[in-house]
Amino acid sequence: MVGESLFLQSVLRTWGDSTQIRKTLDRIEFARSVFKDQLFWSGVSIETIYGQLQGLKPNQLKQLQRLYHQRLPGDCLTTPEFAQRLAAVSTEIAQPLCTYINRRGQVIRVGVGTVRQTQIPPSELPRYGAERLSGIRCVATQLKMEAPSESTLTAMALQRLDALVMLTLSGGGFERRGGGATGYVKEAYLAHLVPHPEAHWTVSPSLSLDVLTQQDFLALTEGLEEEFRREFVAQQVDVDRDRVLLVGLMTDRVSSQRFQDGLTEVTRLVETAGGEVLQVLRQKRSQPHPQTVVGEGKVQEIALSAQTVGANLVVFDRDLSPSQVRNLELQIGIRVVDRTEVILDIFAQRAQSGAGKLQVELAQLEYALPRLSGRGRSMSRQGGGIGTRGPGETKLETERRAIQRRITRLQQEVNQLQAHRSRMRQQRQHEEVPSIAIVGYTNAGKSTLLNALTNAEVYIADQLFATLDPTTRRLNVNHPKTQEKLTIILTDTVGFIHDLPPSLVDAFRATLEEVTEADALLHVVDLSHPAWQSQIRSVMKILSEMPITPGPALLAFNKIDQVDSDTLAFAQEEFPQAIFISAGERLGLETLRQRLVGLIDYAIAPR
Repeated sequence: MVGESLFLQSVLRTWGDSTQIRKTLDRIEFARSVFKDQLFWSGVSIETIYGQLQGLKPNQLKQLQRLYHQRLPGDCLTTPEFAQRLAAVSTEIAQPLCTYINRRGQVIRVGVGTVRQTQIPPSELPRYGAERLSGIRCVATQLKMEAPSESTLTAMALQRLDALVMLTLSGGGFERRGGGATGYVKEAYLAHLVPHPEAHWTVSPSLSLDVLTQQDFLALTEGLEEEFRREFVAQQVDVDRDRVLLVGLMTDRVSSQRFQDGLTEVTRLVETAGGEVLQVLRQKRSQPHPQTVVGEGKVQEIALSAQTVGANLVVFDRDLSPSQVRNLELQIGIRVVDRTEVILDIFAQRAQSGAGKLQVELAQLEYALPRLSGRGRSMSRQGGGIGTRGPGETKLETERRAIQRRITRLQQEVNQLQAHRSRMRQQRQHEEVPSIAIVGYTNAGKSTLLNALTNAEVYIADQLFATLDPTTRRLNVNHPKTQEKLTIILTDTVGFIHDLPPSLVDAFRATLEEVTEADALLHVVDLSHPAWQSQIRSVMKILSEMPITPGPALLAFNKIDQVDSDTLAFAQEEFPQAIFISAGERLGLETLRQRLVGLIDYAIAPR
């Protein structure tokens, strides 16, 4: 049956679908759900009033707290008595009120203010997912005689409320003899979410309170969740892959072409990391918002879009501060990562050797260290009770110190790795074997070229950072002038990328030293990439920032078999000293070998 838990289904398959077994299991399921809700709300005072409390009198606060004592039938949106009582209190304090009610009819939250001002943070909602509603409905009042506003409906969608009942006030009313109120509600509106790609919600026309209270709430929620479940199942192509919503911010300092190239690159990074980009959202601002990178309205759009497409991860095209990540996750309700974290994840997947794993772990820890703060009470060990009072130590401090010790140890191991590779280079230099480091943007074809020149068997794939560990091979060529046999050491290095994260540069200093210590460089460029000029500038910028100036470089434009004649002619005109090859099709390799000999002669010639 639809809606049964996996636990219930498995037991029924094993023991049969008898009436007695089903009744017993239904009672167990109900007890489990009650216990879950009790745990969820145990950290919140049952009579806490949220929102704007300034100026309220003690007796008015007591009236608001009494709303927690109300219990509504599970199959009704509200009752006339509860609606009139809520409207009476709202009329007396002249402010809108919101009550949040679970599916057992318990009032679990009372707030003074609009739905947007009193909404439950997404991280605190008991049920949250693309295929389900939150299990909470909101009955609210408003002072204006109009349908719910866009901001109110957006707040409803962000919380994935079962339904929103908006009561408009008549401005008057009276208390009945013996208790109760009447005449305070003029009309009502009913709103709820819909599983439609273009319309997030639907709002009823104005209804009388009698018509509203006769609505079958259970049938409404069951029907909606069944529709959402069908839509969610249709979207679930591969549950093992992250479903990503990509967000790009274009500032005044970035051209539209550079911005679009950056978004395309982050999309490739996400796909390389194993994710699937479902939608891309863009915003143009003069500078990033200090708290949330993008504006408040865009944050709400991100949250709604994530729900609509069923995303479980939001990726930004830039680096985020720890506070920005926390603020965004609180408002959006799902995990938020930046570009650097995606790159680190790719590096973690690609690292094969011990040296590579060592450097990746160091980079990840250096990235994570400043992001430990802000995890809430779970990061504190300062509690109450005998033996726990006093200065104590927070779990955050303990974890930070442990990570710092691990970073120190890893840095020592990286230094040892540097020393080992330095000895290897010194041995080659003692043997007077010239060396060339193959550098270039990621996915330019460096490993493919190394395989073609030396018959190496380095892993190659049309992916960003397909190979991470440096590979060194010997290339034997004949000198074009003396015809003597010459041996050149070729080293395939890690690919570069625009705005290479500083933590990676520091962690991979042992690998990058292969570049600075080589006699010369072979700079491979993917000419088939639309942003090949920008990629050349990015690589040259990284090389210029290295502590030791690298040797002379030969520019090699790769993948000429995949470009048109105009692009090829333009590149030849702009870079007349470069060489044009296709490593995959083995075009121009003999000419490249001769140019490498000339490059070595120039690099080691006495000045």
